[in-house]
This record gives sequence, structure tokens and C-alpha cells, in this order.
Amino acid sequence: MTTGGWINMLLSVGFVTVLFAYCIVRVIKGPGARKEHGLARVEPIEKDIADER
Repeated sequence: MTTGGWINMLLSVGFVTVLFAYCIVRVIKGPGARKEHGLARVEPIEKDIADER
């Protein structure tokens, strides 16, 4: 393989590896690592259990 081929392969594999590691870190850290925001309110399915929530 030529030098250009090695450089292209290393850059491609390196980019995918870094992107994979970044995604794994974001999943492990969870939403606390980013700006806190409130979730939408969840309505109960049954009206008779509305007071329990």
C-alpha cells in the first residue's frame, strides 16, 4: 500500500474510533453532563389515578 493509502486509512479509522468513543462517553455520562432542562409533563392514562401522580 502506498503512503497516501496508509494516511487515508489511518485518518478514516481514527475518525470513526474517536466518534465511537465520543458517543459512548455521552451515553455513559447521561443528560446531567449537558444543560439541565425540564421534561414534558406525562399525563396519566386513567382519570381515576390522576391524583396519584
